Amino acid sequence: MKVSLNWLRQYLDIDLDPEVVGEILTGTGLEVEGMEKVESIPGGLAGVVVGHVLECGQHPNADRLSLTSVDVGEAEPLSIVCGAPNVASGQHVLVATVGTTLHPLNGEPFKIKKGKIRGEVSAGMICAEDELGLGDDQDGIIVLEKPFEPGTPAAEVYELEEDYVYEIGLTPNRSDATNHLGVAFDLAAALNVNHDREVQVRRPDVSAFREGSEAPIPVTVTDPSQAPRYAGLTIENLNIAPSPDWLRQRLLAIGVRPINNVVDVTNFVLHELGQPLHAFDLDQFGGGGIVVEKLPEGTKFLSLDEVERSLSADDLMICDANHQPMCIGGVFGGLNSGVSDQTTRIFLEAAHFEAGTIRRSSMRHTLRTDAAKVFEKGSDPNITVYALKRAALLLEEVAGAKVTSKLLDLYPEPVKPLEVVVRDQRVVDLIGAPLSRAQVQSILESMGMEITASDDASITVAVPTNKSDVTREVDVIEEILRIYGFNNVPEPQMITTAMVVAPQPDPHAIRELIGDLLAANGFYEMMALSLSESRYYGEVKEGQRQEGLVYINNTSNVHLDIMRPGMLMSALEAVAHNQNRKENDLRLFEFGRTYHLKGEKYKEVNHLTLTLTGQKQTETWHPTPKGGGEVSFYTLKSAVNLVLQRLGIDGYRTDEAPAETFGYGLRYHKGPMELVDFGAVHPLHLRTADVKQDVFFADFNWDNIMRVLPRKPIQVQTPGKYPSVRRDLALVLDKGVAFAEVERLAGKAEKNLLREVNLFDVYENEEQLGAGKKSYAVSFLMASDERTLKEKEVEKVMKSIEGTLTKQLGAEVRR
Repeated sequence: MKVSLNWLRQYLDIDLDPEVVGEILTGTGLEVEGMEKVESIPGGLAGVVVGHVLECGQHPNADRLSLTSVDVGEAEPLSIVCGAPNVASGQHVLVATVGTTLHPLNGEPFKIKKGKIRGEVSAGMICAEDELGLGDDQDGIIVLEKPFEPGTPAAEVYELEEDYVYEIGLTPNRSDATNHLGVAFDLAAALNVNHDREVQVRRPDVSAFREGSEAPIPVTVTDPSQAPRYAGLTIENLNIAPSPDWLRQRLLAIGVRPINNVVDVTNFVLHELGQPLHAFDLDQFGGGGIVVEKLPEGTKFLSLDEVERSLSADDLMICDANHQPMCIGGVFGGLNSGVSDQTTRIFLEAAHFEAGTIRRSSMRHTLRTDAAKVFEKGSDPNITVYALKRAALLLEEVAGAKVTSKLLDLYPEPVKPLEVVVRDQRVVDLIGAPLSRAQVQSILESMGMEITASDDASITVAVPTNKSDVTREVDVIEEILRIYGFNNVPEPQMITTAMVVAPQPDPHAIRELIGDLLAANGFYEMMALSLSESRYYGEVKEGQRQEGLVYINNTSNVHLDIMRPGMLMSALEAVAHNQNRKENDLRLFEFGRTYHLKGEKYKEVNHLTLTLTGQKQTETWHPTPKGGGEVSFYTLKSAVNLVLQRLGIDGYRTDEAPAETFGYGLRYHKGPMELVDFGAVHPLHLRTADVKQDVFFADFNWDNIMRVLPRKPIQVQTPGKYPSVRRDLALVLDKGVAFAEVERLAGKAEKNLLREVNLFDVYENEEQLGAGKKSYAVSFLMASDERTLKEKEVEKVMKSIEGTLTKQLGAEVRR
């Protein structure tokens, strides 16, 4: 939110430096994120002064140039060559003196230098409108209508302002500070309490307002809970024109584009008082009345930006008596009912709408207007009529308007200030400073909070209706602290804290450990949305929901309608996003959660995922080294095993991964407890996500990983002193037998000497091996920590392994 210092000075007598004002605002909780100096004319017309043309004659060497002598308040008049056809002696003009930098309306800035033009000295420049940035007239020089003392700065002639504009990081709870008057009250309170200044806020005077004699336009509000207060006036005799300079300067300073005097007044009052207004062209009304209602789902509405919008049944609409929509209430106007250059009569609306309805409509139609931002924070229901009167008086001033109707005010249940009991001791306990009752009362009264009752231990505070977020004792104490000043709270000499013992193993430490491990091995961490699209998980009839999915009401993006039940689609969306930007070689990991609905209970599961696609290494002029090329299932498997090995997890079983997720892959588990599924992503999912190359994906159930973590430190084994012995077997097995079974049974047959079991070849040929058979070439590595193995020991181990595999798996050893 932008706040103008000059605008604030309309309500406060402050002569502080802009930087000091910014510091005070930040101290009250209105954090100043930036400050900008604003000039109504670039350069502020510095160096441009009033000149009196004493003499004007023909240039001796040029037919279209004049040679002038101009008094600019210096000891001697200036000799200036001028090319304007309207220059003449006796005129009062604007002169840019030597050294002045001009900022023309069209073109680059340039500096005035003393020189000769066609042989005659020229020590300045008599200026036209466009040369000074004052307008687009370039037919001749500016001739001032009334005389000024020569040498008077041009900035005084045009009453130019130098302003400072603050960018305020307004938090969503500060409904009272969405406008300049609200900020002025905070600033005045801080000055009164902490800076020993007696500052009073001057509210705009509306005592001159007079109602008209005609009956107001009939208005029907179908649901007062959606529009608790609706007020309006009929105003006629409007002369639509550009706004006066003061009004334009106020709006331009805060980044609001002036349009015309009527629209500018509504914008001015919005940013002055925090009350959105809307002006309807009376000649565009149908049926001569207004209905505030909700229209059927899908009703078409042509908005002010010439976009046809499809309305929701939850949108609160301002309609004419024929139920034709004219405005999305509190959000955006319609194209055909707004003020145009031909408008002479308007109905001026000021309303208080229910905040949630406005917020949903604003988000649904992606219309983040200034009015919507005020209403969704909670506007002040008791300022509507005051704002109407203020706007009407301004329209009388700048547009020649006349109020012709009585003031309409539909307010069936007036909102009264909420009364909150504040305990003296609670103030001291929460703020941490020994505030006296007198200090507290002074702070509250400086913010316009009335003390309605008191006793020995507490006071009762009436909270103004513009503070919609202040509803509890703690909220009032927060208001007190804002003005008292965070910096005034004393720092304790001793800080006490409770001892917190981290769980063992520490989940955060384990996560950091694995994140560092993966990053060190070339992976990049990704963070996907927890929202997903239900279409990924099966088709259902319209209006129905899939069982087990956690649906949400996402009005800003209706496609993201569920909390993700799986991690895969998030990873594939990230891959597709990168591939569309020519990033095809990816190594990604993500810590995240999935969400499930079982019966009436919600369940969240933590995960770690790995995603690989593309080339193992970046392109190089060297020949591809061994192990280069594209990533594969085994690239992923090595990463999965690395994670488990680093965590000290072993003794898991191996099965095939779920076929609905993977084209092929493995699952590591301990009994029914799944640890990780990994493999090549099924082509169906690749097509759904529009991914154009193979992707390898691993999904760790991180909750189960934490459950099986060893509670003892990981043991490090030193390399053996004695040589190892390798033996190979060619085993003919049924095709359904996995290598993991061979590995498990071999380890069961020999627990002491067997160190490794590896598969180094798979052979399939039904003519040689038989139907339904395959051949595994398996290596067995044996060693002892105490001695060199003898041949008889090795043979004994191998016979034991062969016997176990033959008996348990029906294996046949190929010789």
